[in-house]
Amino acid sequence: MQHSPKSSQFALLLQRRFAPFFWTQFSGAFNDNVFKFAFTVMVTYQLSVDWLPPAMAGLVIGALFILPYVLFSATSGQLADHWEKSRLMRLVKNLEIAIMLLAAYGFWAGNAGVLLACTFFMGCHSTLFGPVKFAYMPQVLGEHELVGGNGMVEMGTFVAILLGNMLGGLLVSIPEVGHTTVAVACVLFAVLGRWAAGRVPNTPATGPALQMNWNPFTETVRNMRLAAQDPVVFRSLLAISWMWFFGAVFLSQFPSFAKEVLHGDERVASLLLVLFSVGVGIGALMCEGLSRQKVEIGLVPLGAIGMSLFAGDLYFASRALPASELMGLQDFLAISAHWRVMADLVLLSLFTGLYSVPMYALIQQRSAASHRARIIAANNILNALFMIASSLLAGALLSAGATVPEIFLLTAITNAVFSAYVFARVPAYWQGFAGLLRPRG
Repeated sequence: MQHSPKSSQFALLLQRRFAPFFWTQFSGAFNDNVFKFAFTVMVTYQLSVDWLPPAMAGLVIGALFILPYVLFSATSGQLADHWEKSRLMRLVKNLEIAIMLLAAYGFWAGNAGVLLACTFFMGCHSTLFGPVKFAYMPQVLGEHELVGGNGMVEMGTFVAILLGNMLGGLLVSIPEVGHTTVAVACVLFAVLGRWAAGRVPNTPATGPALQMNWNPFTETVRNMRLAAQDPVVFRSLLAISWMWFFGAVFLSQFPSFAKEVLHGDERVASLLLVLFSVGVGIGALMCEGLSRQKVEIGLVPLGAIGMSLFAGDLYFASRALPASELMGLQDFLAISAHWRVMADLVLLSLFTGLYSVPMYALIQQRSAASHRARIIAANNILNALFMIASSLLAGALLSAGATVPEIFLLTAITNAVFSAYVFARVPAYWQGFAGLLRPRG
């Protein structure tokens, strides 16, 4: 089936080959964050759990959610290559419904142990979906649609994260019925996701003859070797994982940055998350137009430059803010110096969107269909390891006396050095960037 190269990425939302998949992905990311944030708020503010102190709750929940990416991504990649993809999506959504029914009991009973188990299970659910998500798009989208499709998915993911966090915090805070409301909502959203998955068209397996290796450790090593066979793909995997490292630094420090540096309350911290999510979404959607509907890796150096430039300026914009009492959102917005901080945050996240979307499209384009999902699985493993490293390094720097703005500046400098190394090893990035600067004919 031929598709017009002039069609907009938004037109994909009207087509069965993309729309049910998009909403399946959106609902999963949304429900993940409704559940996780509601659980975090519950154990931080509403329950007293001796073995899970509030200061550790967010770290423990985040670690349990990401652990399956390290353990089971390799197995998930095999399944996505070996099985018909809409079947696997439906299986994942059936699993989500079962997990959310168990989580509903956990919320209703106020049982933190059950909810921690569900956190791990939801991490397994997301691990299963990751490879099939990115392996599905190259099968149903034309090459001229690949960047736009990835941009739509990345935009949708960050919007889902934002809305899920907001709704999870809102619902769990409802007096008397908050826990029950969250329980019902999580099950409902899982059912809606399963409804969307049931409408994803049949998408044949690309590796039906694959012999499954159920040992996740040996398969992880094999996936890494498979990814390393193409140096361009492997360096792109490293560059994407670095992007997650970069983003995790900012996302993990927003509460502390809002309180200790900007002197704002929890609503200011929420505003930072909104600005970051909106920026990434805008950058992701801009990729299709800037790349002229092709996989244009010249956007990656542009993104890297913007990430370092505005992350560095965020340090200078925030380091000299005067001390004050904690202020609400209205008072925060009334101070002109804060608008520079907000602009830096939007722009650094916008350039992060420009950086990541072409990378994903390049991996999808260059990886052989027979093992594309396993390459994506290798990427997910690296992403998880880089995000864990990000948390450990940020914690170590804070313990050594570094301030949050200093961590932002160090991240900006490291991003510039890392990107320069990657682009020096793959000159096509700079060649593509130079091509972007030429006037369009």
